[in-house]
Amino acid sequence: MQKLLSYTRRAIDHYHMIEAGDRIAVGVSGGKDSLALLVALANLRKFYPKPYEVVAITLEMGYEEMDFSAVQALCDSLGVAYIRVPTQIKQIVFDIRKEPSPCSLCAKLRRGALHEAALAAGCKKVALGHHFDDVVETYMLSLVYEGRISCFKPVTYLDRKGITLIRPLLYTPEYYIRSFARRMELPIVENPCPADGNTKRQEVKELLRSLEQTHKGLRERIFGAIQRYPLDGWAPDKEKYQD
Repeated sequence: MQKLLSYTRRAIDHYHMIEAGDRIAVGVSGGKDSLALLVALANLRKFYPKPYEVVAITLEMGYEEMDFSAVQALCDSLGVAYIRVPTQIKQIVFDIRKEPSPCSLCAKLRRGALHEAALAAGCKKVALGHHFDDVVETYMLSLVYEGRISCFKPVTYLDRKGITLIRPLLYTPEYYIRSFARRMELPIVENPCPADGNTKRQEVKELLRSLEQTHKGLRERIFGAIQRYPLDGWAPDKEKYQD
């Protein structure tokens, strides 16, 4: 727990993600990343110098086999309000639209539904569970498949919605989140989506894994390049950032 909170607080401080009085919605899919983020933010609020609130929001995608009762129990133990929003995203993407490449439409629908749910819950900030490896993989996806040097930002303000997106896990490696979830016995809800694991992101994961066999520390160097370049929004606060 201490290590996870250290990773999380460092990212929050470097990019000024949280201000006093914030009411933050955590998008909880049921996966290890979003559950670890929920636990981190719920525990960090106990001693963070700027007081804030946390609300957990789950979009129910339309898969009957996904049971979030254990996530409800976790939220109760953390003292966090839990909001479950029923949607028909699965039916729209697979049954009505029959999308051959469903991920883009699914992500767009999920974003819209999450933002609306956050605003309805009085939250002007939404915390997403993107971690260190997601940063590197997203950068590589843009480079390899689009010929662009690009990545999502640590903090993104959506002026049309009046919502700020924050990514407090961006310094946390995926292997650590996996280990943390196992040790803490987080109630992971398996995703039955037929497209899960069969994406360009998975191809990039495998590419990086292969390259790291002969180029140790490759992910760290790519991440460092993103900050030093820096990409738009990626320059950390110099007073708080330590090389």
